[in-house]
Formats: sequence, C-alpha cells, structure tokens
Amino acid sequence: MDNAHWFVLTGGLLLFIGVTSSVLRRLPVTTAILYLAIGILVGPTGLNLFHFNPLKQSQFLEALTEVAVLISLFSAGVKMPVPVKIWRWRAPILLASGSMVVSVGLMTAFGWFVLGLPIGAAILLAALLAPTDPVLATDVQSRHPGDSDKLRFTLTCEAGMNDGSAFPFVVLGMGLLGLHKIGFMGWRWLFLDVVWATAAGVVIGWLAGYGLGRVISKVHQKYRHGLLDDFLGLGLIGVVYGVSEMCNAWGFLAVFFAAVALRQAEYRAAVASGERVEVKETTSAETEPAPFVSSSSLVFNEYLERLSELVLILLVGGTLFVNSWSWRAVGLALFLFFVARPVSVYIGLLPLRGLKRVKGLSAWFGVRGIGSLYYLMYAIDKGLSESLALELIHLTLIVITLSILFHGVTVRPLLHRFWK
Repeated sequence: MDNAHWFVLTGGLLLFIGVTSSVLRRLPVTTAILYLAIGILVGPTGLNLFHFNPLKQSQFLEALTEVAVLISLFSAGVKMPVPVKIWRWRAPILLASGSMVVSVGLMTAFGWFVLGLPIGAAILLAALLAPTDPVLATDVQSRHPGDSDKLRFTLTCEAGMNDGSAFPFVVLGMGLLGLHKIGFMGWRWLFLDVVWATAAGVVIGWLAGYGLGRVISKVHQKYRHGLLDDFLGLGLIGVVYGVSEMCNAWGFLAVFFAAVALRQAEYRAAVASGERVEVKETTSAETEPAPFVSSSSLVFNEYLERLSELVLILLVGGTLFVNSWSWRAVGLALFLFFVARPVSVYIGLLPLRGLKRVKGLSAWFGVRGIGSLYYLMYAIDKGLSESLALELIHLTLIVITLSILFHGVTVRPLLHRFWK
C-alpha cells in the first residue's frame, strides 16, 4: 500500500467514525477493537493491502509512540483531583512501585524458565509488558478534572506513573545485553537510572508545572480568562520532556507530574481568590476550583490521543500475519493477564484495607499497548540484535492484540456492573 492508499484508508475510517460516533459509543466493546479489526483486514492476515514492518520502521514508530504517550500522560495528569493528598495517592503509588517490581519479577521468571530467553532479554521483555497503557485505557481512566471516582483515579494515576517506573527495568535488561552501562554490580544503574532519574523526573516536572500554573493563575486573576491554549500545553510537554532528557531524568514521569503540579497550582490560586465551582459528573459531593486550563486544550489533546490510537492500532493490525500466532506468545499473554497482573496488584496493595472492588477490577484492567511499543522500539534503536528484536516484536504484538480484545470486550460490562 502506497501513501495515497494509506491516506484514503485513514481518512475514510475517520469519516466513518465521525458519522457513526453516537452508535459506536453504545457498542458493548471499545473502538480499539474496531480499529484493530480493520488493520487486520487490510493487513497481511486479510487482504494484504498493507504491511507495516516495525523492525525496518523502528525510528518512525518510536517517535510516533513517544508523542502519543506524552500527550496521554499530560491529559491524565491534568485530570487528577486536587488538592494532592498522600493518602489519596497511596494505591496508585503502591501499584507503580511494589506491584511493578512483582510484575517484572514474575514475567522475568516466565521469560527465562518457560520461553528460554537469556536473563537480560527476559528482564527487557518483562519491563516492556509491565506498565499499563495511558493511551488505550481511556475507558477506565478519569474523564475530566474533578472526577474523583476511586477506580478511575487509581488506574489513571498508575498509568501516569508506571510508564516512568518501568524505564529502569528496561535499561537494566538492555544493560545485561550489553546495550547500556549499568556499572559494577549494577551500582550505576541503581543510583543513576533508579534513584536519580526517578527523583529528578518528579522534581523537574513538579517545578515546571507549578511555576507555569502560578503564572497562568496571576494572568487569569488580572484578565479573567484562561491562557493555556493548545500551543502552551504542548509547549510545556516539550520543554519538560526535553529538560528531563538533558538531565538524564525520566521524561514520562516529568510530564505527568508537570500536569499534576499545574492543576495543583490552579487549585491553590482559586482557593486564595475564593473562586469555586461545582464539578459535574463527579462521584464526590465536594467541589473543586474551576480549572484555568482551557477546555479547548483538553479537547485538543483528547483529539490527538484518539488520532494516535487509531493510527497506531491500525499499524499493529497491519503487522500481523496468520503465522504470527504461537503458543509461546499466547501463553505469555495469558500468564500476564491471569497470573502476573492479579498477583502483583494484590501483593502491592496488601498494606491497604478495604477497596475490594477497586482491587479486583484493577487486577484485571491492566491494559497493555502503546507504551510497550515505545519501549520496544527504543531498545531496537539502541542496538538490539535482529534475531532478538524479531522475537520480542512477535511476543509484544500478540500481547497487545490480546489485551485490546480481552479488555475491550470486558471493560464496559464490568464497569457497568461496578457502578450499578
């Protein structure tokens, strides 16, 4: 398929979705399944009109997935409830830290003992698949600023943080494969890639977001209108991510916390000025300050999220052949969905009492997707051998495909029952 046919396919699909959007929202499955089905239909599995080779196009796919994840992380951070309170964040922090470690450990064991991968490759595969996805999991994430539903908040906040907390394990696996410096006995990895990169990412993001929020708040108080339009929001993402990269900090964490800090700065300014407004569609009786972040900025980011989701899932479908399916890949996906994710969630949340339904649904809704693709392309571009790259591409794509299918079919019925 040449560029003209690709534009026709993508444009036609966008027209179809635009015309039938009201119908699609009432379907018992997510739109990601529809995108995937179309990608498979026109790809090598179906009509063979289009085939995307992620190994040859790794740099393009890395850039595309990187931008998609960054926009999604920023949108998720802006929707976090305020004020920021540690007790409210306990569950997602435990999921992004303790549960992450347990998940990586279980998946590494499966990759090493069952799939027969070298220990470095097993850790890398585990790290690729450990984080939940902020792009494909929109159906179970916070819908707007002020959405205080515990399940949505927990899953959104976890996805915002664990894309950054997985990166140390990605570079650890690469280090054991000779693609990254980890130092003697891993000291360099521990102090630079874990402690420094994580702490610096959070601090850089918080300072930048809070500082910009204070500036916007003062302008709002003087001129009574929001100034964070589309360009300013995207500019903050670019500056924070770029500074983090220059400081060897985890940029994904920085962007998420920049958005959280931006919202926190708005909250403090609104409380100081006495401006409060009732937030609609919230499960809490509390009120929150009206966000200075312009509604058009959030809408614009959501459009970008949906467009990137469409394009990337079409590409996933366009990579699959009939013989892409193997028991190794399917077994890995089943182990992740039914063993590693539930076990890691329940172990990670052991310190918390109650929240039975939140724990149960969090154990299932560990959607994998675009973030895993980014990490994989990142490793390939750092020099991963072709044979191992092909093996990891095969395993990762099947896991993502099955995640789209399993979670896409169950998300709306389960959530309907949860909120019933």
